[in-house]
Amino acid sequence: MCEALDKIEALNIVLIGPVYPYKGGIAHYTGLLCKALRKRHEVTMISYAFQYPKLLFKKEQRDYDNDTFRIDDTEFLLHTANPLNWGRVAKRINSMRPDMVIIQWWHPYFAPCYQGLVRKLRDTKILFVCHNVFPHERFPMDTRLTTGTLKLGDSFIVQSKRDALDLLSILPHARFEQTVHPTYNAFKMQDMPKETAREILGLHADEKVLLFFGFIRAYKGLKYLIQAMPEIVSRLPHVRLLIVGDFGTQENKKEHEELIAATGVAESINIYDGYIPDKEIEKFFAACELVVCPYTDATQSGIVQIAYGFDKPVIATNVGGLPDVVTDGETGFIVEPENSNAIADAVMRFFTENRERAFAENVRKESARYDWDRMTEVIERLSADTKKRNKSSINH
Repeated sequence: MCEALDKIEALNIVLIGPVYPYKGGIAHYTGLLCKALRKRHEVTMISYAFQYPKLLFKKEQRDYDNDTFRIDDTEFLLHTANPLNWGRVAKRINSMRPDMVIIQWWHPYFAPCYQGLVRKLRDTKILFVCHNVFPHERFPMDTRLTTGTLKLGDSFIVQSKRDALDLLSILPHARFEQTVHPTYNAFKMQDMPKETAREILGLHADEKVLLFFGFIRAYKGLKYLIQAMPEIVSRLPHVRLLIVGDFGTQENKKEHEELIAATGVAESINIYDGYIPDKEIEKFFAACELVVCPYTDATQSGIVQIAYGFDKPVIATNVGGLPDVVTDGETGFIVEPENSNAIADAVMRFFTENRERAFAENVRKESARYDWDRMTEVIERLSADTKKRNKSSINH
C-alpha cells in the first residue's frame, strides 16, 4: 500500500447489503468485505429485515446452519418493499454521520428501495459495489431502473471490463475503479484431503473429477459441458462430472436430465440438486481436480474465486470478466463459449499434460492479487479522491 493510503484516517462507513443468514454469493461477499474493512475502519453493517418477496424468490432465503460468515452487530433494518421504512433507515444512517455509505448493487429490483433511501441521506458519499451493472436476465425497464439508481452514486467499484463498459454506457463520467473479484477462501473449513472428500461422496480414488458448481441457469452454459462429456469419456478413462447446484425449477432439471440421458454417458455424471449449505461446499471442491465454468454470459464469477480458495484451476469461457481472472495456460484454460468441442479439448489438455500441480501452484502464487485487503485499498483510494474533489470544489 502506498504511503498516502498508509496514513489515511479511519473512516466511518455504513455498509449495506445481504449478510448471514441470507444465502448466496453476494451475502458471502458482503460479509467478507465487512470483515476486511473492519481491520482499518469503523463499519456499521446494515442488512435487510426483508429482502425479496415470495413472488420473486419462492425458496427459503436464509440458511442458519453455518455461521462462518456471521457479522457481529449487524442491524437488520432495511425492508426493500416498504417505502415508509426507507425514511426510517435513512434517519438512522444520518444519525451516524458516516464518511461513506457502501451499497451492494446487482439487480434493478432494489432500485426503488435504494433510490428512496439514498435521496434521504445527507453529508455523505455513496459508493456502489457493482456485482452486475445490468442483470444477467434482461427485462424491460432494467436500464431505466439501473440508471436512476446508479446516477445517485459518487463512485463505483466494478469487477470486470464488461461492467466498466456497461457503467460508462449509462454514466459516461462515472468515477470508478475496476478490480478483480476477491477470493472466497472461507469455505475451506477443514482443509479436507481429496481422499476424504471422495470417500464421503462415494467416488473412486482413481477417477478424474470435474466440477460444475452453482445455480443452474441458461447463461451458465451447463448444457455445453454435458454435450462435451461423450468425447471426454471416450478419450479419458475413469472421468466423472459432478453437477452441484440448484436447478430452480423441475422443468429446468428435467431438460438437463434428458440431455444427460441422450449423451449415453449418464453413468459418468452425478447430480447433486438443491442449495448447498456453506458447511457442505468443501467436500465438492476438495474432491475434484478441475472446475468448469462454461458460461455463455458473465460479468465475473464467484465460483472461480471459490475454486481458487481451494487452489483448484478453472476452465472458463471467453465472456465478461472471466478472462481477467483465469489466466489461460497458467491458472486454467479459456475457451470460446457455446463450444462443446473446445471444452472437451481443454479437459483433455489438462489431464494428458499433467497440469494439475503446476496450475494449482500458479493459483497460489496469484493469491495476493485476490486478497480482500486489496478491496479495502480501492475503497480508501475512492474515499481520498472524493475528499480531494470536495476540497477543490470549495476552493473554487
